Amino acid sequence: MKLLSVSILLAFSTHCTAQSFRLHIGGGFANYIGDIQQKRLSFNQINGMYSFGASYDINDRLAIRIDYSNGKVEGDDKKSGSARITKRNLNFKSNIQEVSVMGEYSWVNDYTVPFIPYVFAGVGVFKFSPSTLDSAGRIVFLHDLSTEGQGLKKYPDRKIYKLKQLNIPFGAGIKYNFTEGIFCSLEGGIRKLFTDYLDDVSTSYPDRDALLAEKGQLAVDLSYRADEVPPYNQSFPKGGSQRGNKDKDWYYFAQFRISFRLKWNDPSGGGFRNSGKSSLRRLGCPGRF
Repeated sequence: MKLLSVSILLAFSTHCTAQSFRLHIGGGFANYIGDIQQKRLSFNQINGMYSFGASYDINDRLAIRIDYSNGKVEGDDKKSGSARITKRNLNFKSNIQEVSVMGEYSWVNDYTVPFIPYVFAGVGVFKFSPSTLDSAGRIVFLHDLSTEGQGLKKYPDRKIYKLKQLNIPFGAGIKYNFTEGIFCSLEGGIRKLFTDYLDDVSTSYPDRDALLAEKGQLAVDLSYRADEVPPYNQSFPKGGSQRGNKDKDWYYFAQFRISFRLKWNDPSGGGFRNSGKSSLRRLGCPGRF
């Protein structure tokens, strides 16, 4: 935060560049890549998301932006292939809340160009909590059930995963400059995670008796669910049998965004194309929406 404050103060002191504050809102879809959904791009398990935030132009190409994003991700072995159904029959849903601070770099700074590509990257904090429906259709949150033995006495090396974690958001998009103060954009952003438990699946099955003793029958039922589908008589896998693939999970957002420039602290007076551009030219500053 100190670095952000210093950057803003330096930007204020540089009056020959058309710095500005902007507010933005957006909406689109969310999806994830992990143990239950392994395709990089899938349309049969997408959900909605929205975002809002603010940004500040450091110069005519670089901006700092702060975003709040909210979306839902899900995965279901039933939608991923018949082999996975008979092997484990797992599914999950999770709402994701994220706050991120990112740098955004525009490849061109010429206001006469209507389409402007850009890239962004930064750091974020997100909150999640995977859940599923039990056999009676009730919502059950999976974190406390230790479905892979996390936190059990028998598995001291399997730590309970945290529901609030850091991520690294990055991506790219393209802006369309409607006016001096308004533009819209299409962008896609990927989140690199440091957990493999976004979907509550990561390593191997725990010992059934140890899980039953410490977490109860519901934990056993939701750790392995292939016995809920034909041929129905599968037994709980041996402790240590593969359940996940150990690779870290990812999630991503694709959205349409609208940005509005605030007029205060704007050398051009914040007007629209015609008035704003002429003011910038008189100041000898580069054009910037």
